[in-house]
Amino acid sequence: MRVFRSVKDLGPLEVALKEAMEIKADRYKYQELGKNKTALLIFFNNSLRTRLSTQKAAMNLGMNVIVLDVNQGAWKLETERGVVMDGDKSEHLLEAIPVMASYCDIIGVRSFARFESREDDYQEKILEQFIQYSGKPVFFMESATVHPLQSFADLITIEEYKECKRPKVVLTWAPHPKALPQAVPNSFAEWLNAADVDFVVTHPEGYELDPQFVGDAKVEYDQMKAFEGADFVYAKNWSCPGVTRPEDYGKILSQDMSWTVSERQMAVTNNAHFMHCLPVRRNMIVTDDVIESPRSLVIPEAANREISATVVLKRMLEAL
Repeated sequence: MRVFRSVKDLGPLEVALKEAMEIKADRYKYQELGKNKTALLIFFNNSLRTRLSTQKAAMNLGMNVIVLDVNQGAWKLETERGVVMDGDKSEHLLEAIPVMASYCDIIGVRSFARFESREDDYQEKILEQFIQYSGKPVFFMESATVHPLQSFADLITIEEYKECKRPKVVLTWAPHPKALPQAVPNSFAEWLNAADVDFVVTHPEGYELDPQFVGDAKVEYDQMKAFEGADFVYAKNWSCPGVTRPEDYGKILSQDMSWTVSERQMAVTNNAHFMHCLPVRRNMIVTDDVIESPRSLVIPEAANREISATVVLKRMLEAL
């Protein structure tokens, strides 16, 4: 595996999930794979779970790890071609990428949406440059449009906690004070469409996810109706994806607090488990009583980030 950005990159999903459970039972089993190999983790944005879990995964596999926070401790990077670099950016990404690649065997990159241009964000300009110019395997640690390590961990968690063969899983929009990217909901929709579940997406009008991610999932604009009989509820805010109105891309169209996941919504579910990728704005996305309930999976879900990253890095090491 040279690039990891999508569920399709893993091959058969049931095989990947089986591998995840094997690694969870013995996460140091493949420690010799990474001996004398180096993972470079590049962060253009803040991180807690992604940084820690991916470092831990690399160490599980015996790798050396270099972490670069681009905004603290590196030259400011220009990412666009044709720019006269007479401002505060001292180095161009086109020189920085091959230099960084010379110090490692595998590269992970985290770079959020800028909301300046829907076309630029959805073309993944920064990540694509790493793929094109590094000459090394590249995995997405969250990009402008996807967060596959999170969604893989989410699916591992659902597989562990499901109480029926084909559970009903609901992805629900919830309010937030800031405009957030669509990376997590995009990937979650993509991965759940590939899994054997009854998948429903619910959100206010105007928040329709890009068809390439939402696929054939059922879209329900009535949140209470969507929650009926759910076995898992995954809450996440996202800003307007701009599918029908590109001029609204990245905007906050609603802050309707009735969409906050509370006991009112959870009461119509099938005693559903609650999920969220974290960090979470309490009493905006979800109420205290729901996130603190015994059916909340936010901590096991976060812990499984180590497992999803270990599987991905193992696959990349095996392909070197």
